[in-house]
Amino acid sequence: MANDVVEKITELVTPIITAKGFSLWDVEFVKEGREMFLRIFIDKPGGITMDDIVLATNEISEMLDVVDPDPIPQAYMLEISSPGAERPLKTPEDLEWAQGQYVHVSLYQKLDGVKDYEGDLVSVTDEALTLNYLDKTRKKSVEIPRDMIAKARLAIKF
Repeated sequence: MANDVVEKITELVTPIITAKGFSLWDVEFVKEGREMFLRIFIDKPGGITMDDIVLATNEISEMLDVVDPDPIPQAYMLEISSPGAERPLKTPEDLEWAQGQYVHVSLYQKLDGVKDYEGDLVSVTDEALTLNYLDKTRKKSVEIPRDMIAKARLAIKF
């Protein structure tokens, strides 16, 4: 059911988001404790402001109140926010967008004895990602097959 809700909400909010000059980063419909949450993550060049969040929240909330049939017939909390500085990279488009940026990649199993890599995302193909990273003080490069990637996100370089 959650996947159906995400698909329907994505379809409904995309025109609203794009009309305001924002991009839809992600939609989640999740249960936390006893509560259900509909989370919509938006972005724009230069980042999202609180005014942007308020504008998007008002428009999306109004639309969800009147759409028929109701895509979410149960009670839920609506949250609109920026995807954040360490935003997840879930889709092929997200990975393409992240080229040249510092990322964290977790693998299902070790590759060259390592299960988590952090480095600059150099290239993205349908088959693999290439990262430049530091191993102690040595610069290295690794090609990570896409089917080995459990999770990927932007990371903050210290």
